[in-house]
Order: sequence, then structure tokens, then C-alpha cells
Amino acid sequence: MKIAIGSDHAGYALKQQIIAYLTSENIDFKDYGCSSEDSVDYPDFAHPVSFVVEKKEVDFGILICGSGNGINMTANKHQGIRAALCWNAEIAKLARQHNDANIVSIPARFLDTNEALEIVNTFLNQSFEGGRHANRVAKISC
Repeated sequence: MKIAIGSDHAGYALKQQIIAYLTSENIDFKDYGCSSEDSVDYPDFAHPVSFVVEKKEVDFGILICGSGNGINMTANKHQGIRAALCWNAEIAKLARQHNDANIVSIPARFLDTNEALEIVNTFLNQSFEGGRHANRVAKISC
């Protein structure tokens, strides 16, 4: 499995914790920034992650910003992206199983590290159920 990860300044500290987790689990990843808590614009990091997920150069993306909203909205501008804003593990599970989400967006200001890691672990270890959900997912793109 290969992951693309990115964040803005508000998500930087949590991104570092998620990177430590990915490393401990021997999950291959590429960090698309940012590289500090200095103020940056979230689209500058959402777009590169979304591009590589869209081109299937990686299996999944992880995006983190303060609320999770801006980075999620940006990712979902890409035709081949189904980014899901997840604030708990159950939402992450359903996003993969029912929506075939390929990017998880995490609200750093509203979760502690353990909650975020549970979301990431759940998201990465679920499969799309297909079936009745496949027709619905096929209707998402414009």
C-alpha cells in the first residue's frame, strides 16, 4: 500500500503523528507538505495529493487541516477523487465501504492523536463493498 499525505499549518503536528504511525506500520508514503506550523494555504497541499491519487500513483490520500473542510472541498474538485471528511472511525469505515472514498480528510483541531490514528487505521483497512453502492458511486462524477 502506498499513501500520499498532506496538510496545512493547522494539521502539521497531527500529520507528523500520522507519519510516525505509517512508518511504524511499514506503510509506504510520500509527504506532500507542509513542513512547519507557519501559515500556508491548504489548496497548495490538497491538489498535489489529489493529483497522485487521481492518477492512481498511490492507493489512498490523507489530508489534514484545522476543520478538515477546506482541504476536503479542494480535494473533491478533482473528478477522480472521493474525499471524505471523517471525525470518527465509523464514518471512515462507511466512507470506504459505501462510498469507495480514496482520500480521508481529518479535522486536526477537533480530534486527539489517538482518534485520528483510529480513523486512519480504519480507513486504510476497509474495502469497498460494491453491490448496491457501486451504482451510487458511479453517479458521483459530473
